[in-house]
Amino acid sequence: MIPFAQQPAKAPAPPVFQTFTETARPEQGPPRLRLLQTWLKDNDIAATLIPRADIHQGEYVAPGDERLAWLTGFTGSAGFCIATQESAGVFVDGRYTEQVRAQVDLAHFTPVNWPATKPATWLKEALPEGGIIAYDPRLHTAGEVEKLRDGLPESFKLDPQQTPIDTLWDARPGPPVGQIRIQPDALSGEPHASKRARLAKDLAEAGHDGALITLPDAIAWLLNIRGSDIPRNPIPHAFALLHADARVTLFVDDRKLDDAVRAHLGNEINIAPYDAVFDAAEAFDGTLRLDKSSAPIIFADTRKAQGRDVAWGDDPCLMPKACKNDAEITATRAAHLRDAAAMCEFLAWFDTDRPETTTEIDIVRKLEACRQAGGNLIDISFDTIAGSGPHGALPHYRVTEATNRQLLEGELLVLDSGGQYEDGTTDITRTLPIGTPGEQEKAAFTRVLQGMIAISRLRWPAGMAGRDLDVLARYPLWLVDQDYAHGTGHGVGVALCVHEGPQRLSKVSEVPFKPGMIVSNEPGYYRKGAFGIRIENIVVVTEAEPLEGGDITGKLCFETLNFVPIDRRLVVTSMLSKDERDWLNDYHSQCHEKLVGRLSDTAAMWLHRATAPI
Repeated sequence: MIPFAQQPAKAPAPPVFQTFTETARPEQGPPRLRLLQTWLKDNDIAATLIPRADIHQGEYVAPGDERLAWLTGFTGSAGFCIATQESAGVFVDGRYTEQVRAQVDLAHFTPVNWPATKPATWLKEALPEGGIIAYDPRLHTAGEVEKLRDGLPESFKLDPQQTPIDTLWDARPGPPVGQIRIQPDALSGEPHASKRARLAKDLAEAGHDGALITLPDAIAWLLNIRGSDIPRNPIPHAFALLHADARVTLFVDDRKLDDAVRAHLGNEINIAPYDAVFDAAEAFDGTLRLDKSSAPIIFADTRKAQGRDVAWGDDPCLMPKACKNDAEITATRAAHLRDAAAMCEFLAWFDTDRPETTTEIDIVRKLEACRQAGGNLIDISFDTIAGSGPHGALPHYRVTEATNRQLLEGELLVLDSGGQYEDGTTDITRTLPIGTPGEQEKAAFTRVLQGMIAISRLRWPAGMAGRDLDVLARYPLWLVDQDYAHGTGHGVGVALCVHEGPQRLSKVSEVPFKPGMIVSNEPGYYRKGAFGIRIENIVVVTEAEPLEGGDITGKLCFETLNFVPIDRRLVVTSMLSKDERDWLNDYHSQCHEKLVGRLSDTAAMWLHRATAPI
């Protein structure tokens, strides 16, 4: 990589990825809810479900799939609404407790703590006499519908039908038609023919004639392609039918395919219209595997209605995609180093040249410019979270022109960001002091750091899952009755989605960690109305070297992929054990060694100071 100091002086203006327009319109919710409730009454339906997810169960959706935001105003990446003829509940988890209250009309929409409150529980309270519950079978998985059905008494009837939102929504945007590009074999580490053959063999051995793949990131991984249908996520909206002989039918709008991509796919990939997937799945001759956790229930319902076989099982791409190969890990290491250099250029500016009048939007723009200058940036991996002072207490805060505020002396800034590069997807959070930090903030920061270090240093017997490890990150906070209302870590793709399953560092995750899985390590602490703290590195699961005198075999550990200094001004050194101090000093030594030759002179000088041992 060319160091920043040697970059060309002039270049074409790079694209601007993040915008700051406020998209939530709370005032539009009540009239739209009235339209929906009128429809419910006219059709004698007691309630209907409006999910955030689209037909691909995406966390991030196209404009025409923003049904939840259209109805309620809530723009978070997870949640759903249940509307009855008289009320409406908006279900969100702990990340969005404050955001939802700011984005919906609270006189008409009631925030509901989810998953603490289950949909069935809420419905039984809202509709004590029961009734017809409508849901769109394209937008809900079999697993979701089963849980809802199991939780409701017989007085409730579930009725599958297309959501009324699609007809009530005037001028609804059409589906995206983003171009598909090739992901080189050198970066993916395996040609798609080899992947298809490997997965098809597993299908055949399981007695399945085919598998319907509905997750766009799984299709992108399988066929070594990337898309541009969804900002921040390089995925194509498509379905794929993997046959047990390794052939694939790709259901996609063919306007997304140029000649080079068609040649890359080859003769064993049959291209079919996107909407043809419904008839093809219904008519497929043989046993078709569907993933209960991700495939819309419509595919199972239509096959069962025709008396055709359905086999429930994991998406065949799920675990192979999660366990990165050597080429993918090598590529993502390179992306993280490039990203770390950009972060250090930004942090040097933050500490030395930042104007006193800097705002949150200024922070986002400057950081994006640093990533652009570092080269190879395709997009950011999510909208940058730059929350200062009380905004830092909102874990998924997104600054807009309406919420933008100036950074003030004595506050903290939570800066969570990442980039999409051809060779990797990055995600990193640093909490920065604005001036002199307070003692309470420093103590809380140090506890969060202790939790992050505990995960970083961890060695564990193979077979353990996120629920087994998550507690270690919370232990220092729990000692003083503090905690955070999100998981400790999420899976991360390689040049794919920044949130990837099935692996998670979470007390609800039962998926055992395996070598090659990439996950974030991001404990935090948030004091409502005051400040927030989060420290995040990305780590990859590797096999641990045996220790002399040990008698446990098959242990695993984490290799850290991010190398950006952690702000020592927020660390209460006396609170750290010797092992924790040694870890931090060693980490900073590695940051210096890996990055100093990649930086401008100003940033290199900053790095010397930022990585000095404590």
